[in-house]
Amino acid sequence: MHIETLKADYLIIGSGAVGMAFADVLLSETDANIILVDRYPKPGGHWNVAYPYVTLHQPSQYYGVSSVELSTGKKDQVGLNKGLSDLASGQAVSAYYDEVMRHVFLPTGRVQYFPMCDYRGDGQFECRLSGKSFKVEREKTVDATWLKTSVPSTHTPNFKVDDEVNFIPLNDLTKIKQAPKSYVVIGAGKTGIDAVLWLLENRVDPDMIRWVMPRDAWLLDRENTQPGLEFFHKTMGSQAGQFEAIVHSTSIENMFDRLEACGYFLRIDKSVRPKMFHGATISRAELEELCRIKNIIRMGRIKQITKDEIILDEGAIATSADTVHVDCSARAVDNEEIVPVFQGELIVPQMVRSYQPVFSAALIAHVEAAYEGDEEKNRLCGVVPLPNHDTDYIRFTAAFMMNQYNWGQDKGISQWLLKNRLDGFSDMVTSVSKEDTEKRAVLNRIRKNAPMAVMKLQQYLGELG
Repeated sequence: MHIETLKADYLIIGSGAVGMAFADVLLSETDANIILVDRYPKPGGHWNVAYPYVTLHQPSQYYGVSSVELSTGKKDQVGLNKGLSDLASGQAVSAYYDEVMRHVFLPTGRVQYFPMCDYRGDGQFECRLSGKSFKVEREKTVDATWLKTSVPSTHTPNFKVDDEVNFIPLNDLTKIKQAPKSYVVIGAGKTGIDAVLWLLENRVDPDMIRWVMPRDAWLLDRENTQPGLEFFHKTMGSQAGQFEAIVHSTSIENMFDRLEACGYFLRIDKSVRPKMFHGATISRAELEELCRIKNIIRMGRIKQITKDEIILDEGAIATSADTVHVDCSARAVDNEEIVPVFQGELIVPQMVRSYQPVFSAALIAHVEAAYEGDEEKNRLCGVVPLPNHDTDYIRFTAAFMMNQYNWGQDKGISQWLLKNRLDGFSDMVTSVSKEDTEKRAVLNRIRKNAPMAVMKLQQYLGELG
């Protein structure tokens, strides 16, 4: 079989959010030639198969590629995100990435884009439509698929579902033609939250909804993530409060109590101790809505769903043929393995700042473009582990704070952060005038407590072993 040979400086596997953010910085800061290979028909990765009512969970200002704004610059005037920065819809994000590819990347003449292709390894890929095979001679390969984003529509649940069960991914909620007797939402993560909120928004009686919640989660208040000086006291104040809560805590449990007391963490039920933390972000209005669901099933994970019962770790509950079971059990990013980002001819983008995969990809690309040697590059791009259990907050906060310290000591990265729109926070800090004593006081709280917070987190990591 004939294999066509192609040449590029960088072969990027995946044109999802991470691959696009990485390629964008390379195009802006180098003269590299790039080949992007992806299995989806359009750029944007998992956004190609996202559920119809999905939106970003954090402000649009922090998403996309560095060179092209995604946000409309507006605040929501109605709904559960009222008063906060816009959250782009899934459709808007998909259109955005298509626009970036067609009007920013391809016109440079330095990008070749191969959608609908399966990567076979060792620089080889095959087009699903034509059957043609290609081999890329390249300087470096970028694996932008490492984090393995999982989506409900293509997810296989890890429990048995009998054929008679009315079982759907949350994508298919919009296809329901007749109201069922009840709904069972399976999963306590962000997709489960989205499914519940969408049902309530569409006037489903909360008593019609049962929510299977194997573990309660610590949640983040979206108001604490807002860009712009008008939100300075919430955004930077929450950082100051976070560090103070860590420093003054007397145990891991006491630390979580203090983080909740200062408004950094939220939870759905104050009588239930969360054991999960995935970094899900919600507004307080959304939290209020979620609290309307009174029938929450806390009996562990599902083992099997039959036509008349749901069997869980700690017992069983009744169900029926006219109940819709909504699968929200897919974890958004499910690869917890950590490897060095820079490995000679291979680059593996991972999280280097908590909660921000696209910023992380952009910064990794900048480090690749501007610095020499894998040892130095990996020092500047320490991997922030993905959180799952509640105590993973300790591990990943300590890792991010170490990165932030290293960036602050490097003049080149400090300047880059100021100019990069995906960062947002550096510009907010430098915009504070010397005369603004109130904001300066908040920044001083952060500076004073950050080193001690790192020490306390290291102590707790030692206790966790």
